[in-house]
Amino acid sequence: MTRTALALAAAAFLTSPLAAQPPRTPAFNADVRPILKSYCTDCHGEAEKLKGGLDLRLRRLAVAGGKSGPAVVPGKIAESLLVERVISGDMPPGKKKLSAAEIDVLRRWVAGGAAVEGPEPEKLAPGLAIAPEDRAWWAFQSVSRPPVPTAGHTIDAFVLAKLREKGLGFNRPADRVALLRRVTFDLVGLPPTPEEAEAFAADPDPRAYEKLVDRLLARPEYGERWGRHWLDVAGYADSEGGSPDDPVRTNAWKYRDYVIRAFNADKPFDRFVREQLAGDELVRPPYTNLAPADLDALIATGFLRMAPDGTGAAGADQKLARNAVLTDTVKITASAFLGLTVGCAECHNHRYDPIPQTDFYRLRAAFEPGFDLTAWKAPAARQVSLYTPDERAMAVAIEAEAGVLERARLAKQAEFIAATFEKELAKLPEDRRAAARAARDTPDAKRSPVQKKLMQEHPSLNVSAGSLYLYDAKAAAALKKMAEGAAEMRKKKPVEGFVRALTEVPGKVPQTVLFHRGDVEQPKGVVPPGGLAVLDDALPLTIPKALPPSGTSGRRLALANWLTDPRHPLTARVFVNRVWMHHFGRGLVGSPGDFGRLGERPTHPELLDWLAADFVANGWGVKRLHRLIVTSAVYRQSSVRDPKADAVDPDNRLLGRYPLRRLDAEAVRDATLATSGKLNAKAFGPPVPVMEDDAGLVIIGKANRDGAGYKLGDESVGVGDEFRRSVYVQVRRSRPLAVLAAFDPATTEPNCEARPSSTATPQALMLLNGEFAAAQAEAFAARVRRDAGADVEAQVVRAWKLAYLRAPTEGEAAAARSFLRGAAEAFAAQPAPPPQPKKGNAPLPEPPTPELRALAAFCQALLASNRFLYVE
Repeated sequence: MTRTALALAAAAFLTSPLAAQPPRTPAFNADVRPILKSYCTDCHGEAEKLKGGLDLRLRRLAVAGGKSGPAVVPGKIAESLLVERVISGDMPPGKKKLSAAEIDVLRRWVAGGAAVEGPEPEKLAPGLAIAPEDRAWWAFQSVSRPPVPTAGHTIDAFVLAKLREKGLGFNRPADRVALLRRVTFDLVGLPPTPEEAEAFAADPDPRAYEKLVDRLLARPEYGERWGRHWLDVAGYADSEGGSPDDPVRTNAWKYRDYVIRAFNADKPFDRFVREQLAGDELVRPPYTNLAPADLDALIATGFLRMAPDGTGAAGADQKLARNAVLTDTVKITASAFLGLTVGCAECHNHRYDPIPQTDFYRLRAAFEPGFDLTAWKAPAARQVSLYTPDERAMAVAIEAEAGVLERARLAKQAEFIAATFEKELAKLPEDRRAAARAARDTPDAKRSPVQKKLMQEHPSLNVSAGSLYLYDAKAAAALKKMAEGAAEMRKKKPVEGFVRALTEVPGKVPQTVLFHRGDVEQPKGVVPPGGLAVLDDALPLTIPKALPPSGTSGRRLALANWLTDPRHPLTARVFVNRVWMHHFGRGLVGSPGDFGRLGERPTHPELLDWLAADFVANGWGVKRLHRLIVTSAVYRQSSVRDPKADAVDPDNRLLGRYPLRRLDAEAVRDATLATSGKLNAKAFGPPVPVMEDDAGLVIIGKANRDGAGYKLGDESVGVGDEFRRSVYVQVRRSRPLAVLAAFDPATTEPNCEARPSSTATPQALMLLNGEFAAAQAEAFAARVRRDAGADVEAQVVRAWKLAYLRAPTEGEAAAARSFLRGAAEAFAAQPAPPPQPKKGNAPLPEPPTPELRALAAFCQALLASNRFLYVE
């Protein structure tokens, strides 16, 4: 674009109706600087060598300009090179260009005199400049406890104040059964029983609901439900990822169990944070004879072992793979506790938020001693033994005794083999015995062709430990008994427990180096540990000189203490927002992993601050936070839509009704199992392994198992384990369980900040055609038949109550009875289904009757319905 064309464009803008009634005149720090930071200052300000000699980090530097002259001429659009270059598209280079709205901001700023809010610093250090406006961003402000607008429940007061600003109010309360189902799924992830629904609906106690909440929070299933939410954030997986082999992580499940126990015990969240980031630094090594609390602290560091890790894969580029593990660990930690996209600063200063590249490496420096890229521990070497000195000594002594038995067995075995060989040798003609003995004594690789032919002609001369039983069954039996004796002796060893933990070598503190553009082949200066520069003035992260009890660097413990300092503006806000999100489907901040400029602003900032301040002031108690939320009128509203409210607030951002929500993946499977009567409540321990079936779908097990359990690959699965809660099913990165994969499970690359909730065709296919759905429908039908007998009307009512917690209306019941009759007639007209396979020694099951098949089809329809899959 020529100067003349630019001048004409500027004149047209200045005389347009928009210019005649302009909006607020943009200011540099508030409006212009974020645009320049996103598109320009990477080359013109933050780079070691300024391109064109132009620095755009300050207004006065932009006016001073570079080699081509002033970039900005206040009040003169036509003479401002900055505006010319962005309008023409010459700048910035590449495909990423300013939007029309952003260009308009620059034009109006220049036309208005290129204003700046206040005095600018005389000197500016190289790199990203953090302005007062950056520190003024809402997420970096100290958490305050704002006054509650009105009396009553605090949450209700804040939400109602926002609603009234728009002429709205709360929706009517949800009916008791709907509320019971909602809060039960929310707190324990399972449906209530029809009996619980009837009892709650009839309970006259005015505090019946509050008592229900307390009972739910006290149930062990609460930790399973809310532990699963945290495992999303941690990026929990039972396999390494990072390579096609995706090897299994032995003992990773102990971290999962730690998380569940922590939620059930209502462990204060600040302690929860410290243990996960620095549990090993809270415990004095060696890790023997640990008290339960110390063992938990060590297990908790499994949080730092959750990132995908391909360093154990053959042929992996170790430098890149190790760096990726540490980088992902920083990203997981930042998104979990800071709610910021710190990972964007690995390669360059953050484009939108005040996070310089050095911040990423300062945080990384806190973890470097535990990972130590120069003394890397491959995944297989990360197990920390929990053997005590006495147990280890006992194990050595028992192994010595077993070794004596084993050596005696080997000596006896050699004796038996030699005797058997002599017997077989004696059967040969005498003139061939010497040659046969020589062939036998010659290693196979060194035998001559004549010797090989001789041994092939007389295979009995090849007697070995594996073939001895063919010649001397009595000797083979004696050897077997001796081997069993050694095996029994070894069984007396104390079981050696292992923990997959992160630990440091005391006294060894490797340096952290900043990589140019994140390239491990381009190291630059050394970076010390630290926090976020934007918080340094108010809350710097410092490493104490005194070492922790572990004798390690103390860096991660300092990081954990910094994050849990009551003055920290992010940690409590981020966690409270996550809890709110899981109760309402959306957080008060709609982007739970991004509280920065690209994230969403809080819809109720005062409420978010009040909840965060209250959370910290009351000991970081998570169960108390739940009670506060679920006992509010906001939570107890009906989900029925009101056209008037929808016209004003179509997305329900103001929370004038409870949002209708689909069950998440685990809840769909668990609710199905609970309704069919198959749910196995067994808690904790190794995960139930998964495998691929013949069709390539990832499943837990096959139907043709016998009464003693069944095998999945090399792992044994107990009877009924395939019906355990989903949180105990193995999380293989390369093998997501099919029945969960259709319903938006957590991603583990590297972690999951918030799950989507989609409605997609595979969900319907899984519910209508999947083996799991069909099998559970049959189990559901069998349960209904046991409970209600052969009476069709009773069956309909019982099935309806089990699925929906209420009896059907007369119209619904009539339609159901009609369906059952028609389906039974249709099945009766079909050939009988093939008999089911025999299971072990159990008798062959009777083939299902047409009536039972019809009932199973009806039950499957109930399980696949929106009323079952959604919480209102």
